[in-house]
Amino acid sequence: MEEETEEILFCQSCGMPMLESEHFGKNKDGSINEDYCSFCFEDGEFAFDTTMDEMILHCAEFVDEYNKNNEQIVTRDEAIIQMKKNFPLLKRWRKQ
Repeated sequence: MEEETEEILFCQSCGMPMLESEHFGKNKDGSINEDYCSFCFEDGEFAFDTTMDEMILHCAEFVDEYNKNNEQIVTRDEAIIQMKKNFPLLKRWRKQ
């Protein structure tokens, strides 16, 4: 018997893994939005107007929090480099 593996959803704005129901943003009608986290998306709208580069710098401020739950520690500069590679792939930042 195969085990079902639950796919982890990542915020398509900041890249945060959304592991619990309170991590998910809410649509205008109060329903859960599976694309964006509760920090980035509230009441059907982005919580703040920002550029991708500004979002990367904002997220870099949370590297210490990220490192608490990871075996492999990353520096702020390493995190920024990685985000600059990954953020253009996220729904909010993808080129139209």
